Amino acid sequence: MVKKLTFGALVGLLLTAALTAVHFLVAQLVGTSFFPYDFFNWMTRILPGNLITFGIDLMIDTMRLLGLSVVNLAKTGERGSAVLQFIGLSLVIGAVLFAILHWFKVRRPALGGLITGAVVGVLMFFISRSIAQPEISSLVNGLWVLVSFLLWGWLLGLSYGRLFPQAMAEEAAPAVAESADVQVIDRRRFLIQLGASTAVLTVAGTGIGATLARAEQARASAGGASIGSGNIVFPNANDPLIPVPGTRPEYTPIPEHYKVFLQTEPTIIEEADWTLPITGMVDNPRTFTLQQFRDEFESFDQFVTLTCISGRVGTGLISTTKWTGVSAQDVLAAIGVQPDAKYLFITSGDGFYETVDLELIRNDRRIMFCYAWDDKLLPKDHGFPLRIWLPDRYGMKQPKWITGIEVTDVDQPGYWVERNWDKVARVKATSVIDTVAVDNMGLVNGQDVIPVGGIAYAGARGIGGVEVRVDGGPWQPAQLRAPLSETTWVIWRYEWPFTQGNHLFEVRCTEADGTPQIEQEHAARPDGSSGIHSFEAAV
Repeated sequence: MVKKLTFGALVGLLLTAALTAVHFLVAQLVGTSFFPYDFFNWMTRILPGNLITFGIDLMIDTMRLLGLSVVNLAKTGERGSAVLQFIGLSLVIGAVLFAILHWFKVRRPALGGLITGAVVGVLMFFISRSIAQPEISSLVNGLWVLVSFLLWGWLLGLSYGRLFPQAMAEEAAPAVAESADVQVIDRRRFLIQLGASTAVLTVAGTGIGATLARAEQARASAGGASIGSGNIVFPNANDPLIPVPGTRPEYTPIPEHYKVFLQTEPTIIEEADWTLPITGMVDNPRTFTLQQFRDEFESFDQFVTLTCISGRVGTGLISTTKWTGVSAQDVLAAIGVQPDAKYLFITSGDGFYETVDLELIRNDRRIMFCYAWDDKLLPKDHGFPLRIWLPDRYGMKQPKWITGIEVTDVDQPGYWVERNWDKVARVKATSVIDTVAVDNMGLVNGQDVIPVGGIAYAGARGIGGVEVRVDGGPWQPAQLRAPLSETTWVIWRYEWPFTQGNHLFEVRCTEADGTPQIEQEHAARPDGSSGIHSFEAAV
């Protein structure tokens, strides 16, 4: 029995690796869904919130421990986990199928494999139908899923018959024993042939698919049509404070803007296929196109820093760019919100949903339905055609790919609130050391100094001051560069009197009204991380 389980797992692994590569290639060529991602996304929807957030925390902590970039590699790690999860599941299915075929002495294992493939295919059909957004019709996508899994199951059963022909023989045991050596040789030859064939399919499918995927990702990440001159004027361009070399860019290039989204792949919505219905407790329900949003409402711009609630102290999941859109106040005025209405319930194309308090909108005209970044229509992988911006809130409260808005008097918990993240998600003040620029030593008042630089951010509350200390000494004030707006981070600079050796640098900030940042260390869940950021350097 152990032999059957082992060979079943091995064959399941080989066949599933090849099937996964073929599915990946077909997904890139014709736009079918990719079943490992579908299955992974489905699992994240049905598993308990604590388990999902535990997995997120584990992945981020592991990457930080290994010194890997969470910003650049988090989604890659998630996608890899999805593929490994599905291959692991198929490995188990293969082992169980071989055990069943052996236990019940099935004479036609290929038929047993077909039945297994049909069961798995039907399950995957319904999962893909509930979670996927294929570029082709759902019927064609479903047929492809069913047919491919039938073929996979048939090959799995066929492999059992090739590996264990004696299990179906009617001869006595002695006759089987006489051919044992031949059977071992035949098994080895079959496994080599199967391994070589699946390796070719796996390598070719993965390689070609990856090339196509990179091209598609580049297209999705590119901004859309230009809506302005393209020459962004920074309001602090004449500020005399120069950022320390090595400090992150004050304005984040769009390709470097962090991305966080529910599914393994971003949701892609074409403008021609999109309309936005605003319904519920309104006097004048409307369904808007993007062009109507742009034509009917006055637009405005805002430099915005956005950050993710799951980031640790010193996170790279924070970026600054120029947002363009229309005030939510104007949109709500046009549809006539009824007096008893209290909330907006916003749904997104990726399955996300969130509730926004109408009182928040009434008190802040800056709250924006955004359709452009960097003077270009939103990149498709950052929420095109429409997303909302709420000052002073983490990104988890701000839906992208908005597909529906209901005005209601019911306070429904949002997607991440249901999974035990904070309901308010108000940004915590934070300060970060980006660099100790040992190669940029200078002279100030006859003293050798090394510049230290970084960012500080407190949502829409602004930064009043930044202080740095070295090796536990007294806190010293840093210089601040004027921010791009009252809702962006602040670049700071400190000229440290140089002394040779290994040193520990720490930074803290205060908000504009003097409120100090929280120095006590606190994990990201449920309401955002806090603590003092430190930086070790040998000079």
